[in-house]
Amino acid sequence: MDTKHCAVDGWVDAIPSPGPRGTATFDLIVRPADIDALPDDAPDTVVTCTSGDPRITHELLNGIQPGDLLRVTGILVQPPAPGELARLTVDALEVLDTGRIPVLRDMVMDRYGDYVVIFDTDTDTVPVFNAHGTWVGLAENPDAIAILIDIHERVNGGDA
Repeated sequence: MDTKHCAVDGWVDAIPSPGPRGTATFDLIVRPADIDALPDDAPDTVVTCTSGDPRITHELLNGIQPGDLLRVTGILVQPPAPGELARLTVDALEVLDTGRIPVLRDMVMDRYGDYVVIFDTDTDTVPVFNAHGTWVGLAENPDAIAILIDIHERVNGGDA
């Protein structure tokens, strides 16, 4: 597998999502440097980015919004087959420009102290993570979020 250390500038496509073991993942939309020489329908490149660094994960889950222009540095793994996405393991993150305030219609991420919940208009269930991205559980409805967080804190000694 071909890998290289590089820096990539691009726009965040959607709200970064918490992953397993304290990671965060997001897609970065990268435009070619010679965009003016390409046809109007030339596709952008999508780079799937992941970070396990606690500082970067915290920034991704708490401060990064769709439309933000980022410079990410890390190890790029070329896709194994044409048509698949390149993957970048991020070890440095810089916000070059912030996007407009997003208007979220279908899903909304909210904070409950040290916890993050995701409301989806298509379902009553609410996924709950701690601020570090660790899975807490699935609340059956918004009213059950506090109960789920309380149970998690009792089982884990109050550590989020």
